[in-house]
Amino acid sequence: MRRVVVTGSGVVSSLGVGRERFLQGLREGRSGIGPIQMIPTEGLSTNFAAEARDFIGEEHFSRSDISLFDRVTQMALVAAAEAMAQSGLELSDERKLRAATVIGTSMGGQHTQDDNYRLVYGEGKTRVHPFIVPRLMANAPASQISIKYGLKGPAWSVSTACASSNHAIGQAFHLIRSGGADMAATGGAESGLTYGVLKAWEGLRVMARDACRPFSRNRSGMVQGEGAAVLILEELESAKARGAEILAEILGFGMTSDASDIVQPSLDGAARAIRAALEDARLSPEAIRHVNAHGTATQANDRTECAALRAALGPAAEALSVTSTKSMHGHCIGGAGALEAVATIMALREGIIAPTINYEEPDPECDLDIVTNCAREAKISAALSNSFAFGGLNAVLALRRWEGS
Repeated sequence: MRRVVVTGSGVVSSLGVGRERFLQGLREGRSGIGPIQMIPTEGLSTNFAAEARDFIGEEHFSRSDISLFDRVTQMALVAAAEAMAQSGLELSDERKLRAATVIGTSMGGQHTQDDNYRLVYGEGKTRVHPFIVPRLMANAPASQISIKYGLKGPAWSVSTACASSNHAIGQAFHLIRSGGADMAATGGAESGLTYGVLKAWEGLRVMARDACRPFSRNRSGMVQGEGAAVLILEELESAKARGAEILAEILGFGMTSDASDIVQPSLDGAARAIRAALEDARLSPEAIRHVNAHGTATQANDRTECAALRAALGPAAEALSVTSTKSMHGHCIGGAGALEAVATIMALREGIIAPTINYEEPDPECDLDIVTNCAREAKISAALSNSFAFGGLNAVLALRRWEGS
C-alpha cells in the first residue's frame, strides 16, 4: 500500500487566523474562549464561547462571494488557501483529475439557516435570497474548495457530529493509500455560534458554567467554538519527487460505532477504534507516547476516554502524555478533529505538546499523565488523535513524525 504524508495545513480558530497564530496560542497555553460578541446573548444561560473574532469575511472575499458563502464555508476556504500555499502544489489538468476533497462539518451553514428562519418565522417574510440553499447545504465547504482549486477527483462532505473531521481525514488517507487519488484537501469546519444552536446545546445540559477544564475534577462541561483546519495529503513518492516539505506521515485510521446510546459514550467503542487505528498503522501500543484527546470536559467523556486508552493500550498507557486542546480553542464540533490534527503535528514536528489549560484538580478516574496548564517539551515518534462523537461514532488517527525515510 502507498504511504500518505501531510504537506500543508491551514487554520482559522479563536486563537487567530492562520496556522502560526494557532500554534503560537497552543505553545503559550492561551485561551481563545471569552464573552460572546457576535450575537445577542439575552435569553441564553451561556454567554461565552470560542469565537474566531479576528476572522472577518469581508477581508478575504468580495461581496459577490459572500452572497454565496456562509461563514463556515468562508473559514474552510481561508484554511484551504493557507494549506495549499504551504504545500506548494501546482496541479496540472491531469493531476487535478486525481485530486480529492473530503471535508467534515456537523451542521453546515448555520448562520444562513438561523438568519432565514428568523426572517420567515419571526418576521413573516415570504421570500428569501435565491442562494440560501447553496449557502446552507452541508457540502458547501467541500464543493467550494473543489471549485476553487479545480480538484476533480472524488469530493464529498462528512457529517458525523464531533468526529466529522477525523472521519474526513481518515477517508482521504485511505483513498490515497489505496490508489483512488494522489492528493486530497481534507479536514473540517464549523461555525455554529448562533442563538438557535447555542440554545439547543443548552438543552443537553453539558455546557460549562465558567471555563473549559478537561480532565480536571471540578470541570463543569464543554464550551462551544468555531473554526476550520484543512490538511493537504499526498502520496509519499509524489511529494518527495517534487521536493515538498513533509510535515508528518499518517500511518493509520480506526473507526467504530458504539451501537448503544445516542449521547452516552461507550468505553468499548472508543477502545476498539484506538485498537483499529494501531492495527491499521501496524504500531504497537508501546510506540504511542502522545494522545491528543477528544477531552470535552464532560464527566462522561473524560472518564470514558481515559478508561478506553487504558483498555486499548494496556500497560503502555502509563507512558502516555495526554492533552485536550479544546481547553483553548473550544469544541469546534465538526471542525474539532482537524484543528487537533494540526496540534498533533506540532507535537511530532516541534516536540512541543500543547497543554490542557484551566486544570485545577486531579480526577482519580482520569489518572493518566495529563499535560496541564503549560506546554511540555518531549520527543515523540508517534501519536494518536481521538474523536468520539454523539451517535456513538468514533474516529482515531495515528500519525508519525517525519524523519526523511
